[in-house]
Amino acid sequence: MMTEYRKPEVSQSEIDAAFSDAYRALWNDDVQRKIDADIERNRKADGEFQLPASAAGREIKVEQLSHDFVFGAHIFNFNQLGSDERNRRYKELYGTLFNSATIAFYWKQLELEEGHPRFRAEYRDSADFWNNCPEPNRQPHWRRPATDPVVEFCRSKGIRLHGHTLVWGNNRWQIPDWLISRIPFDYLKNADLERNSRDNTLISDVMTAAAFRDMSAGEMEKALPEYTTLINTLTAKRIVEIAMRYGDKIDSWDVVNESAGDFGKGNMVPGSKLCKSWYGPMPGDYTYRGFKIAEGVFPPEAKLNINDYNLNEDYLNQVRDLRRRGCKIDIMGAQMHLFDPQICRDIADGKSLRQSPEEVRRTMELIGRAGLPIHLSEITITAPGGDRRGEIIQAGIARNLYRLWFSLAPMMGITWWNVVDGCGAPGEPAVSGLFTRDMEPKLSYFALDGLINREWRTGLVCRADKSAVAGFRGFRGRYRLSWTAADGGTESFNCHLS
Repeated sequence: MMTEYRKPEVSQSEIDAAFSDAYRALWNDDVQRKIDADIERNRKADGEFQLPASAAGREIKVEQLSHDFVFGAHIFNFNQLGSDERNRRYKELYGTLFNSATIAFYWKQLELEEGHPRFRAEYRDSADFWNNCPEPNRQPHWRRPATDPVVEFCRSKGIRLHGHTLVWGNNRWQIPDWLISRIPFDYLKNADLERNSRDNTLISDVMTAAAFRDMSAGEMEKALPEYTTLINTLTAKRIVEIAMRYGDKIDSWDVVNESAGDFGKGNMVPGSKLCKSWYGPMPGDYTYRGFKIAEGVFPPEAKLNINDYNLNEDYLNQVRDLRRRGCKIDIMGAQMHLFDPQICRDIADGKSLRQSPEEVRRTMELIGRAGLPIHLSEITITAPGGDRRGEIIQAGIARNLYRLWFSLAPMMGITWWNVVDGCGAPGEPAVSGLFTRDMEPKLSYFALDGLINREWRTGLVCRADKSAVAGFRGFRGRYRLSWTAADGGTESFNCHLS
Protein backbone atom coordinates (compact mmCIF):
# COMPACT_ATOMS: atom_id res chain seq x y z
CA MET A 1 0.00 0.00 0.00
CA MET A 2 1.37 3.37 -1.03
CA THR A 3 2.02 5.92 1.68
CA GLU A 4 -0.09 9.05 1.33
CA TYR A 5 1.59 12.17 2.63
CA ARG A 6 -0.47 15.21 3.55
CA LYS A 7 1.04 18.45 2.32
CA PRO A 8 1.34 21.03 5.10
CA GLU A 9 -0.13 24.47 4.57
CA VAL A 10 2.34 27.26 3.86
CA SER A 11 1.03 30.81 4.02
CA GLN A 12 1.94 33.49 1.53
CA SER A 13 3.29 35.58 4.39
CA GLU A 14 5.76 32.80 5.26
CA ILE A 15 6.92 32.62 1.64
CA ASP A 16 7.25 36.40 1.47
CA ALA A 17 9.34 36.39 4.64
CA ALA A 18 11.62 33.63 3.31
CA PHE A 19 12.45 35.24 -0.04
CA SER A 20 13.58 38.79 -0.69
CA ASP A 21 12.28 41.17 -3.32
CA ALA A 22 15.66 40.83 -5.02
CA TYR A 23 15.15 37.06 -5.41
CA ARG A 24 11.62 37.54 -6.72
CA ALA A 25 12.92 40.09 -9.21
CA LEU A 26 15.33 37.49 -10.63
CA TRP A 27 12.48 34.97 -10.99
CA ASN A 28 9.89 37.48 -12.16
CA ASP A 29 6.72 36.83 -14.19
CA ASP A 30 8.49 37.32 -17.51
CA VAL A 31 11.10 34.70 -16.56
CA GLN A 32 8.37 32.29 -15.48
CA ARG A 33 6.46 32.79 -18.72
CA LYS A 34 9.58 32.04 -20.73
CA ILE A 35 10.14 28.88 -18.69
CA ASP A 36 6.55 27.79 -19.35
CA ALA A 37 6.93 28.46 -23.08
CA ASP A 38 10.21 26.53 -23.24
CA ILE A 39 8.69 23.58 -21.38
CA GLU A 40 5.83 23.53 -23.86
CA ARG A 41 8.26 23.62 -26.78
CA ASN A 42 11.05 21.35 -25.52
CA ARG A 43 9.33 18.75 -23.34
CA LYS A 44 6.09 18.06 -25.19
CA ALA A 45 5.23 16.42 -28.49
CA ASP A 46 2.21 15.91 -30.76
CA GLY A 47 1.18 12.37 -31.58
CA GLU A 48 -1.44 10.50 -33.56
CA PHE A 49 -2.20 6.86 -32.87
CA GLN A 50 -4.16 4.30 -34.82
CA LEU A 51 -6.51 2.61 -32.36
CA PRO A 52 -8.63 -0.50 -32.87
CA ALA A 53 -11.83 -0.02 -34.89
CA SER A 54 -13.93 -0.13 -31.71
CA ALA A 55 -12.52 3.31 -30.77
CA ALA A 56 -13.84 5.06 -33.91
CA GLY A 57 -15.71 8.21 -32.94
CA ARG A 58 -15.32 7.43 -29.26
CA GLU A 59 -14.20 9.68 -26.43
CA ILE A 60 -10.63 8.69 -25.48
CA LYS A 61 -9.21 9.03 -21.98
CA VAL A 62 -5.49 9.83 -22.15
CA GLU A 63 -3.36 8.89 -19.10
CA GLN A 64 0.39 9.34 -18.92
CA LEU A 65 2.06 6.34 -17.30
CA SER A 66 5.72 7.41 -17.29
CA HIS A 67 8.14 10.15 -18.33
CA ASP A 68 10.90 9.87 -20.90
CA PHE A 69 12.68 12.65 -18.98
CA VAL A 70 14.82 11.29 -16.15
CA PHE A 71 13.79 12.29 -12.62
CA GLY A 72 16.28 10.42 -10.46
CA ALA A 73 18.02 10.13 -7.12
CA HIS A 74 20.87 8.07 -5.79
CA ILE A 75 19.87 4.94 -3.90
CA PHE A 76 22.89 4.76 -1.63
CA ASN A 77 20.87 4.15 1.57
CA PHE A 78 19.14 0.98 0.39
CA ASN A 79 18.09 -0.97 3.55
CA GLN A 80 20.31 1.26 5.70
CA LEU A 81 17.84 3.63 7.39
CA GLY A 82 17.48 1.76 10.69
CA SER A 83 13.92 0.41 10.56
CA ASP A 84 11.76 -1.60 8.18
CA GLU A 85 9.23 1.24 7.95
CA ARG A 86 11.86 3.82 6.98
CA ASN A 87 13.31 1.42 4.42
CA ARG A 88 9.85 0.76 2.98
CA ARG A 89 9.11 4.46 2.52
CA TYR A 90 12.52 5.03 0.99
CA LYS A 91 12.13 2.22 -1.55
CA GLU A 92 8.61 3.37 -2.36
CA LEU A 93 9.99 6.58 -3.87
CA TYR A 94 11.67 4.67 -6.70
CA GLY A 95 9.04 4.15 -9.35
CA THR A 96 6.76 6.88 -7.96
CA LEU A 97 8.71 10.12 -7.53
CA PHE A 98 11.91 8.84 -9.15
CA ASN A 99 12.05 6.93 -12.44
CA SER A 100 15.82 6.46 -12.23
CA ALA A 101 18.26 5.39 -9.52
CA THR A 102 22.00 6.07 -9.33
CA ILE A 103 23.72 2.98 -7.92
CA ALA A 104 27.01 3.19 -6.00
CA PHE A 105 29.97 1.48 -7.68
CA TYR A 106 32.72 3.34 -5.81
CA TRP A 107 35.81 1.17 -5.95
CA LYS A 108 36.96 1.80 -2.37
CA GLN A 109 33.85 0.33 -0.74
CA LEU A 110 32.82 -2.06 -3.51
CA GLU A 111 36.11 -3.89 -3.04
CA LEU A 112 36.91 -3.40 0.64
CA GLU A 113 39.04 -6.54 0.51
CA GLU A 114 41.28 -6.96 -2.51
CA GLY A 115 39.88 -9.39 -5.05
CA HIS A 116 36.46 -9.64 -3.37
CA PRO A 117 34.06 -7.07 -4.85
CA ARG A 118 30.83 -6.74 -2.88
CA PHE A 119 28.36 -7.69 -5.58
CA ARG A 120 26.37 -10.25 -3.61
CA ALA A 121 24.78 -9.24 -0.32
CA GLU A 122 26.24 -10.48 2.95
CA TYR A 123 24.80 -10.12 6.44
CA ARG A 124 26.51 -6.73 6.74
CA ASP A 125 24.30 -5.56 3.84
CA SER A 126 21.02 -6.73 5.36
CA ALA A 127 18.30 -4.59 6.89
CA ASP A 128 18.76 -6.56 10.10
CA PHE A 129 22.42 -5.50 10.30
CA TRP A 130 21.59 -1.82 9.76
CA ASN A 131 18.50 -1.90 12.01
CA ASN A 132 20.77 -2.97 14.86
CA CYS A 133 23.71 -0.72 14.03
CA PRO A 134 23.94 2.13 16.58
CA GLU A 135 26.24 4.37 14.51
CA PRO A 136 25.75 3.45 10.84
CA ASN A 137 27.81 6.32 9.46
CA ARG A 138 30.92 4.83 11.09
CA GLN A 139 30.67 1.66 9.04
CA PRO A 140 33.03 1.50 6.03
CA HIS A 141 30.17 0.49 3.72
CA TRP A 142 27.71 3.17 4.87
CA ARG A 143 26.01 4.59 1.73
CA ARG A 144 27.60 1.78 -0.29
CA PRO A 145 25.18 -1.20 -0.40
CA ALA A 146 26.05 -4.42 -2.18
CA THR A 147 25.09 -3.94 -5.80
CA ASP A 148 23.20 -7.13 -6.74
CA PRO A 149 20.18 -6.50 -4.48
CA VAL A 150 19.92 -2.86 -5.56
CA VAL A 151 20.06 -3.77 -9.24
CA GLU A 152 17.44 -6.48 -8.76
CA PHE A 153 15.16 -4.08 -6.86
CA CYS A 154 15.40 -1.33 -9.49
CA ARG A 155 14.74 -3.77 -12.31
CA SER A 156 11.70 -5.10 -10.46
CA LYS A 157 10.34 -1.54 -10.32
CA GLY A 158 10.95 -1.00 -14.03
CA ILE A 159 13.04 2.11 -13.51
CA ARG A 160 16.18 3.31 -15.21
CA LEU A 161 19.50 2.25 -13.63
CA HIS A 162 22.60 4.43 -13.63
CA GLY A 163 26.02 3.23 -12.39
CA HIS A 164 28.36 5.65 -10.61
CA THR A 165 31.34 5.61 -11.10
CA LEU A 166 33.87 3.41 -12.93
CA VAL A 167 36.95 5.67 -13.01
CA TRP A 168 37.70 8.46 -10.55
CA GLY A 169 41.03 9.59 -9.14
CA ASN A 170 39.78 10.61 -5.71
CA ASN A 171 41.77 8.81 -3.03
CA ARG A 172 39.35 9.51 -0.20
CA TRP A 173 36.24 8.18 -1.88
CA GLN A 174 37.36 5.94 -4.76
CA ILE A 175 40.87 4.43 -4.73
CA PRO A 176 40.95 1.43 -2.33
CA ASP A 177 43.14 1.68 0.73
CA TRP A 178 44.82 -1.61 -0.13
CA LEU A 179 45.85 -0.14 -3.51
CA ILE A 180 47.14 3.09 -1.99
CA SER A 181 49.23 1.01 0.39
CA ARG A 182 51.14 -0.42 -2.58
CA ILE A 183 52.95 2.90 -3.03
CA PRO A 184 56.53 2.36 -1.79
CA PHE A 185 56.95 3.32 1.85
CA ASP A 186 59.43 6.09 1.10
CA TYR A 187 56.65 8.08 -0.57
CA LEU A 188 54.20 7.55 2.26
CA LYS A 189 56.43 8.01 5.30
CA ASN A 190 55.07 11.51 5.94
CA ALA A 191 51.45 10.53 5.33
CA ASP A 192 48.99 9.68 8.06
CA LEU A 193 47.21 6.46 7.10
CA GLU A 194 45.29 6.14 10.35
CA ARG A 195 41.52 6.21 10.21
CA ASN A 196 39.58 9.09 11.65
CA SER A 197 37.16 7.45 14.08
CA ARG A 198 34.64 10.27 13.73
CA ASP A 199 33.93 10.24 10.00
CA ASN A 200 35.63 7.01 8.88
CA THR A 201 37.67 8.68 6.15
CA LEU A 202 41.37 8.99 5.57
CA ILE A 203 42.74 11.93 7.52
CA SER A 204 44.76 12.98 4.50
CA ASP A 205 44.68 12.15 0.83
CA VAL A 206 48.08 10.52 0.92
CA MET A 207 48.64 10.44 -2.83
CA THR A 208 47.96 14.06 -3.69
CA ALA A 209 50.17 15.69 -6.27
CA ALA A 210 51.97 17.47 -3.42
CA ALA A 211 53.62 14.17 -2.47
CA PHE A 212 55.26 14.16 -5.90
CA ARG A 213 55.57 17.91 -6.38
CA ASP A 214 59.05 17.90 -7.87
CA MET A 215 58.53 14.98 -10.27
CA SER A 216 57.31 14.99 -13.83
CA ALA A 217 54.79 12.35 -14.90
CA GLY A 218 57.61 10.44 -16.58
CA GLU A 219 59.74 10.58 -13.45
CA MET A 220 56.82 9.34 -11.37
CA GLU A 221 56.38 6.42 -13.76
CA LYS A 222 60.06 5.49 -13.41
CA ALA A 223 59.94 5.87 -9.63
CA LEU A 224 56.78 3.74 -9.35
CA PRO A 225 57.10 1.02 -12.03
CA GLU A 226 55.18 -1.65 -10.13
CA TYR A 227 52.45 0.73 -9.07
CA THR A 228 52.15 2.04 -12.64
CA THR A 229 51.50 -1.48 -13.91
CA LEU A 230 49.18 -2.24 -11.01
CA ILE A 231 46.88 0.77 -11.26
CA ASN A 232 46.59 0.42 -15.05
CA THR A 233 45.89 -3.30 -14.86
CA LEU A 234 43.42 -3.15 -11.99
CA THR A 235 41.52 -0.16 -13.37
CA ALA A 236 40.98 -2.02 -16.66
CA LYS A 237 40.11 -5.26 -14.82
CA ARG A 238 37.51 -3.45 -12.73
CA ILE A 239 35.73 -2.00 -15.78
CA VAL A 240 35.70 -5.36 -17.55
CA GLU A 241 34.51 -7.23 -14.45
CA ILE A 242 31.61 -4.82 -13.86
CA ALA A 243 30.63 -4.84 -17.54
CA MET A 244 30.54 -8.64 -17.64
CA ARG A 245 28.19 -8.73 -14.63
CA TYR A 246 25.96 -5.72 -15.27
CA GLY A 247 26.42 -4.65 -18.88
CA ASP A 248 22.99 -5.92 -19.96
CA LYS A 249 21.25 -4.80 -16.76
CA ILE A 250 22.23 -1.16 -16.19
CA ASP A 251 21.16 1.52 -18.65
CA SER A 252 23.93 4.10 -18.25
CA TRP A 253 27.28 4.64 -16.54
CA ASP A 254 29.43 7.46 -15.30
CA VAL A 255 32.54 6.08 -16.96
CA VAL A 256 34.84 8.83 -15.68
CA ASN A 257 34.10 11.27 -12.86
CA GLU A 258 35.54 14.74 -12.28
CA SER A 259 38.51 14.68 -14.64
CA ALA A 260 38.17 18.08 -16.38
CA GLY A 261 40.58 19.61 -13.86
CA ASP A 262 43.33 17.26 -15.02
CA PHE A 263 42.53 18.00 -18.65
CA GLY A 264 42.69 21.75 -18.05
CA LYS A 265 46.08 21.43 -16.36
CA GLY A 266 47.49 19.46 -19.28
CA ASN A 267 47.86 16.27 -17.25
CA MET A 268 46.23 14.03 -19.86
CA VAL A 269 49.13 12.98 -22.08
CA PRO A 270 48.26 10.58 -24.94
CA GLY A 271 50.41 7.45 -24.86
CA SER A 272 51.62 7.94 -21.30
CA LYS A 273 51.51 5.14 -18.76
CA LEU A 274 50.99 7.31 -15.68
CA CYS A 275 49.12 10.57 -15.21
CA LYS A 276 50.32 13.09 -12.68
CA SER A 277 46.75 13.83 -11.68
CA TRP A 278 45.96 16.52 -9.16
CA TYR A 279 44.53 13.61 -7.15
CA GLY A 280 47.81 11.65 -7.33
CA PRO A 281 49.11 8.90 -9.67
CA MET A 282 46.46 7.66 -12.10
CA PRO A 283 46.62 5.56 -15.27
CA GLY A 284 48.09 7.55 -18.14
CA ASP A 285 45.47 9.52 -20.12
CA TYR A 286 42.94 7.81 -17.85
CA THR A 287 39.80 9.47 -19.20
CA TYR A 288 40.48 8.42 -22.77
CA ARG A 289 41.52 4.90 -21.74
CA GLY A 290 38.52 4.52 -19.46
CA PHE A 291 36.11 5.31 -22.26
CA LYS A 292 37.87 3.11 -24.80
CA ILE A 293 37.89 0.14 -22.42
CA ALA A 294 34.22 0.71 -21.53
CA GLU A 295 33.23 1.03 -25.17
CA GLY A 296 34.85 -2.32 -25.87
CA VAL A 297 33.09 -4.28 -23.11
CA PHE A 298 29.68 -2.64 -22.55
CA PRO A 299 26.85 -3.34 -25.01
CA PRO A 300 26.22 -0.62 -27.64
CA GLU A 301 22.89 0.33 -26.07
CA ALA A 302 24.49 1.23 -22.73
CA LYS A 303 24.86 5.00 -22.39
CA LEU A 304 28.38 6.07 -21.49
CA ASN A 305 28.51 9.32 -19.51
CA ILE A 306 31.22 11.70 -18.46
CA ASN A 307 30.52 13.58 -15.24
CA ASP A 308 31.93 16.74 -13.67
CA TYR A 309 31.35 19.78 -11.48
CA ASN A 310 33.79 21.91 -13.53
CA LEU A 311 31.14 23.34 -15.85
CA ASN A 312 33.58 25.50 -17.76
CA GLU A 313 35.62 25.70 -20.97
CA ASP A 314 37.96 22.96 -19.75
CA TYR A 315 35.07 20.50 -19.54
CA LEU A 316 33.68 21.51 -22.93
CA ASN A 317 37.12 21.24 -24.56
CA GLN A 318 37.82 17.91 -22.88
CA VAL A 319 34.62 16.36 -24.25
CA ARG A 320 35.33 17.73 -27.71
CA ASP A 321 38.88 16.34 -27.55
CA LEU A 322 37.74 12.89 -26.40
CA ARG A 323 35.11 12.64 -29.11
CA ARG A 324 37.59 13.82 -31.73
CA ARG A 325 39.85 10.97 -30.62
CA GLY A 326 37.05 8.46 -31.13
CA CYS A 327 35.53 8.06 -27.66
CA LYS A 328 31.88 7.08 -27.40
CA ILE A 329 30.37 9.66 -25.05
CA ASP A 330 26.58 9.69 -25.02
CA ILE A 331 25.73 12.12 -22.21
CA MET A 332 27.44 14.93 -20.29
CA GLY A 333 26.86 14.91 -16.54
CA ALA A 334 26.71 18.25 -14.73
CA GLN A 335 26.81 18.57 -10.94
CA MET A 336 25.37 21.35 -8.77
CA HIS A 337 25.92 21.00 -5.04
CA LEU A 338 24.76 23.85 -2.80
CA PHE A 339 26.39 22.26 0.24
CA ASP A 340 26.95 25.49 2.17
CA PRO A 341 23.69 26.55 3.91
CA GLN A 342 24.82 30.17 3.66
CA ILE A 343 24.74 29.96 -0.14
CA CYS A 344 21.06 29.05 -0.03
CA ARG A 345 20.39 31.90 2.40
CA ASP A 346 22.21 34.27 0.05
CA ILE A 347 20.22 32.99 -2.92
CA ALA A 348 16.95 33.56 -1.06
CA ASP A 349 18.13 37.03 -0.03
CA GLY A 350 19.05 37.88 -3.62
CA LYS A 351 22.70 38.31 -2.67
CA SER A 352 24.02 35.51 -4.86
CA LEU A 353 23.56 35.26 -8.62
CA ARG A 354 25.19 31.84 -8.67
CA GLN A 355 21.93 30.08 -9.54
CA SER A 356 20.04 32.94 -11.18
CA PRO A 357 18.10 32.11 -14.36
CA GLU A 358 20.62 34.02 -16.45
CA GLU A 359 23.61 32.23 -14.92
CA VAL A 360 22.05 28.78 -15.23
CA ARG A 361 21.21 29.40 -18.90
CA ARG A 362 24.72 30.68 -19.57
CA THR A 363 26.36 27.62 -18.00
CA MET A 364 24.15 25.12 -19.78
CA GLU A 365 24.58 26.94 -23.09
CA LEU A 366 28.37 26.69 -22.66
CA ILE A 367 28.57 22.95 -22.03
CA GLY A 368 25.71 22.39 -24.46
CA ARG A 369 28.07 23.41 -27.26
CA ALA A 370 29.44 19.87 -27.13
CA GLY A 371 26.19 18.82 -28.80
CA LEU A 372 25.35 16.12 -26.23
CA PRO A 373 22.35 15.62 -23.94
CA ILE A 374 22.98 16.96 -20.43
CA HIS A 375 22.21 15.04 -17.26
CA LEU A 376 22.11 17.12 -14.07
CA SER A 377 23.62 14.15 -12.35
CA GLU A 378 24.10 15.30 -8.75
CA ILE A 379 21.87 17.98 -7.24
CA THR A 380 22.08 19.25 -3.66
CA ILE A 381 19.93 22.10 -2.32
CA THR A 382 20.28 22.67 1.40
CA ALA A 383 17.52 23.75 3.79
CA PRO A 384 19.49 26.38 5.74
CA GLY A 385 19.03 26.09 9.47
CA GLY A 386 16.86 23.00 9.21
CA ASP A 387 13.86 24.98 10.50
CA ARG A 388 10.58 25.83 8.76
CA ARG A 389 12.02 28.89 7.03
CA GLY A 390 14.91 26.74 5.81
CA GLU A 391 12.46 24.18 4.44
CA ILE A 392 10.55 26.92 2.62
CA ILE A 393 13.80 28.24 1.11
CA GLN A 394 14.89 24.76 0.00
CA ALA A 395 11.49 24.01 -1.56
CA GLY A 396 11.27 27.37 -3.32
CA ILE A 397 14.77 27.20 -4.79
CA ALA A 398 14.21 23.58 -5.86
CA ARG A 399 10.92 24.35 -7.59
CA ASN A 400 12.30 27.28 -9.57
CA LEU A 401 15.50 25.47 -10.57
CA TYR A 402 13.73 22.25 -11.55
CA ARG A 403 11.32 24.22 -13.73
CA LEU A 404 14.19 26.07 -15.40
CA TRP A 405 16.30 22.93 -15.91
CA PHE A 406 13.30 21.01 -17.26
CA SER A 407 12.69 23.78 -19.81
CA LEU A 408 16.16 23.67 -21.40
CA ALA A 409 16.41 21.82 -24.71
CA PRO A 410 19.67 19.83 -24.08
CA MET A 411 18.51 18.55 -20.68
CA MET A 412 17.61 14.85 -20.45
CA GLY A 413 17.44 14.35 -16.70
CA ILE A 414 17.83 15.67 -13.16
CA THR A 415 19.07 13.52 -10.26
CA TRP A 416 18.67 14.65 -6.64
CA TRP A 417 21.58 13.51 -4.50
CA ASN A 418 20.88 12.91 -0.80
CA VAL A 419 17.22 11.95 -0.41
CA VAL A 420 17.27 11.68 3.41
CA ASP A 421 18.60 14.18 5.94
CA GLY A 422 21.71 13.07 7.80
CA CYS A 423 22.62 10.51 5.12
CA GLY A 424 25.20 12.41 3.12
CA ALA A 425 28.93 11.85 3.00
CA PRO A 426 31.01 13.37 5.82
CA GLY A 427 31.14 17.12 5.27
CA GLU A 428 27.87 17.27 3.36
CA PRO A 429 24.98 19.13 5.04
CA ALA A 430 22.66 17.14 7.28
CA VAL A 431 19.56 19.02 6.06
CA SER A 432 19.77 18.67 2.28
CA GLY A 433 17.30 15.79 1.95
CA LEU A 434 13.73 15.68 0.72
CA PHE A 435 12.87 13.69 3.86
CA THR A 436 13.88 13.92 7.50
CA ARG A 437 16.04 11.18 9.00
CA ASP A 438 12.80 9.53 10.19
CA MET A 439 11.52 9.48 6.57
CA GLU A 440 8.96 12.22 7.07
CA PRO A 441 8.48 14.38 3.96
CA LYS A 442 9.76 17.94 3.85
CA LEU A 443 8.32 20.79 1.81
CA SER A 444 10.89 20.13 -0.92
CA TYR A 445 9.39 16.65 -1.45
CA PHE A 446 5.97 18.16 -2.07
CA ALA A 447 7.51 20.74 -4.41
CA LEU A 448 9.08 18.05 -6.62
CA ASP A 449 6.11 15.69 -6.39
CA GLY A 450 3.83 18.52 -7.47
CA LEU A 451 5.92 19.12 -10.57
CA ILE A 452 6.78 15.54 -11.58
CA ASN A 453 3.51 13.80 -10.81
CA ARG A 454 1.02 16.62 -11.33
CA GLU A 455 2.09 19.71 -13.25
CA TRP A 456 4.18 17.71 -15.73
CA ARG A 457 1.89 14.70 -16.16
CA THR A 458 -0.54 14.79 -19.06
CA GLY A 459 -4.13 13.70 -18.47
CA LEU A 460 -6.88 14.70 -20.88
CA VAL A 461 -9.77 13.57 -23.00
CA CYS A 462 -9.82 13.60 -26.82
CA ARG A 463 -11.96 11.98 -29.48
CA ALA A 464 -10.94 9.44 -32.08
CA ASP A 465 -12.00 10.18 -35.64
CA LYS A 466 -14.11 7.86 -37.79
CA SER A 467 -10.93 5.97 -38.75
CA ALA A 468 -10.15 5.38 -35.03
CA VAL A 469 -7.17 7.75 -35.08
CA ALA A 470 -6.66 9.75 -31.88
CA GLY A 471 -4.30 12.70 -31.59
CA PHE A 472 -3.12 14.74 -28.62
CA ARG A 473 -0.23 16.83 -27.31
CA GLY A 474 1.52 15.86 -24.10
CA PHE A 475 4.75 15.32 -22.22
CA ARG A 476 6.97 12.70 -23.80
CA GLY A 477 6.54 9.29 -22.27
CA ARG A 478 4.35 6.20 -22.18
CA TYR A 479 0.55 6.46 -22.20
CA ARG A 480 -2.59 4.41 -21.82
CA LEU A 481 -5.53 5.38 -24.05
CA SER A 482 -8.88 3.93 -23.00
CA TRP A 483 -12.47 4.13 -24.25
CA THR A 484 -15.88 2.55 -23.86
CA ALA A 485 -16.67 0.24 -26.77
CA ALA A 486 -20.12 -0.29 -28.29
CA ASP A 487 -20.77 -3.31 -26.08
CA GLY A 488 -20.16 -1.23 -22.96
CA GLY A 489 -16.81 -2.76 -22.13
CA THR A 490 -13.64 -0.75 -21.55
CA GLU A 491 -10.76 -1.19 -23.98
CA SER A 492 -7.28 0.29 -23.83
CA PHE A 493 -4.21 0.83 -25.96
CA ASN A 494 -0.69 1.56 -24.69
CA CYS A 495 1.58 3.83 -26.70
CA HIS A 496 4.75 5.88 -26.52
CA LEU A 497 4.68 9.61 -27.29
CA SER A 498 8.20 10.49 -28.38
